[in-house]
Amino acid sequence: MKEWTFENFQKLIASLKIKLPSFDLPKLTIGNKTAPIAIVQGGMGVGISLSSLSSAVANQGGIGIIAANGIGMIEPDYFKDGRAANIKGLRSEIRKAKAQSAGIIGVNIMVALEDFQELLKTAIEEKVDAVFLGAGLPIKNLPVAQLREAGVQVVPIVSSARATNLIFSMWKRIYHDVPDAVVVEGPKAGGHLGVAQADLEDDAFSLETVVPQVKEALAPYVEEFGKPIPLIAGGGIFTGEDIYKIMKLGADGVQMGTRFAATDECDADIRFKEAIVACSQEDIGIIKSPVGLPGRAIINDFLTSTTERKRNFSCPWQCLAGCQAEESNYCISMALNNARKGNLKSGFVFVGSNAHRVSAITSVGELIHELRQEYAAALFADKKTIFTEVAELAARLKHEYKVTEQRARELKDSYLQALANGPIPDTIASAKAELKVVNARLSHIQHAITEKLSEVFQDGSQQTANF
Repeated sequence: MKEWTFENFQKLIASLKIKLPSFDLPKLTIGNKTAPIAIVQGGMGVGISLSSLSSAVANQGGIGIIAANGIGMIEPDYFKDGRAANIKGLRSEIRKAKAQSAGIIGVNIMVALEDFQELLKTAIEEKVDAVFLGAGLPIKNLPVAQLREAGVQVVPIVSSARATNLIFSMWKRIYHDVPDAVVVEGPKAGGHLGVAQADLEDDAFSLETVVPQVKEALAPYVEEFGKPIPLIAGGGIFTGEDIYKIMKLGADGVQMGTRFAATDECDADIRFKEAIVACSQEDIGIIKSPVGLPGRAIINDFLTSTTERKRNFSCPWQCLAGCQAEESNYCISMALNNARKGNLKSGFVFVGSNAHRVSAITSVGELIHELRQEYAAALFADKKTIFTEVAELAARLKHEYKVTEQRARELKDSYLQALANGPIPDTIASAKAELKVVNARLSHIQHAITEKLSEVFQDGSQQTANF
């Protein structure tokens, strides 16, 4: 039996003029917003994901995210008035992103920020498509009515089914409403983590374990409120195959950060991106952040030295409610901003656990094309036995199809020639009748193969198809 690959399977089916069902990434609908592909670019704070990256992702069909945390550090007056600079920077970047893309643009806002309410208000005023709310539980004092009026979808970021149920049950009680989607971040994510350091290697907290649990927790709210509540999985998603696998476990979409940080369109300095490409698996480690949370980063000389001595710094303002600046050896916002500008002697890069697998800086378009191809190949590989049966059927019928197709062309030519030479009723009728039979046979062959293919895709569950 021939060893079929996705590529030669595609060519065979195309040669029979049959349109394949989609092997592409599914769409992602959040409320009344639909992204052509189910990829959310993760929000990366302190100037890493701004208008350039978010608009590029949105233009490729994904959901582009501007990170609000420390966004004012791109403004010249941040150290005079950090709060005002954050509002100014966020408003400016949203407008630039919208000018560059008609796709879906969201904003990531940390609940723990001192200016959370002002940043959320700005996002509402600018009518972004969605707000992604993490680093805390987005429950109390939320302007839900204004969010709904502005058409802004709300997406909490959680790390457990318990947090999911708490947010949704409290929203139901307080607002008689529920969020529109949820992001589940696993322990392999980059940046600040929602899992205690001691639990990072525990399978009970893995994305593969938590995604089905959160899916189950969402089910009662989906039924009660009569709307889909998509689950977006993030943390360690690196390839299209990873996307396929986590979707099999119940995810409706994925969130990816590090892969997009190493793209041409990422808003950070080239030296920031080169640090990701150059890092090894051994370079990636867990740090204790000044905000009191574990974080995953590339361990460099800056981080090593700050564990040994305190750096002289002046806190611009209390940007994070839980920041312990007076007890810290450095200001994390300043360090991340230095890294954004390429000054890694005075800063460091947050990355996901798979950052060492990034081999080159690429464009957003090339990255998404690669992910789509890998997703299709993973789907094919997972159902290869079934697709092989389809391919063998198509291969058996291909010769007959081509012979029949050639006969159809000959009959059509004969029919047209007979018409041109004058009315010869018997010849015309004979050619017309045989052409009808031949065309019917072509349709029958196509239908037989199409029917097999539709069985594979029925109910969205390829493994239940029987041939």
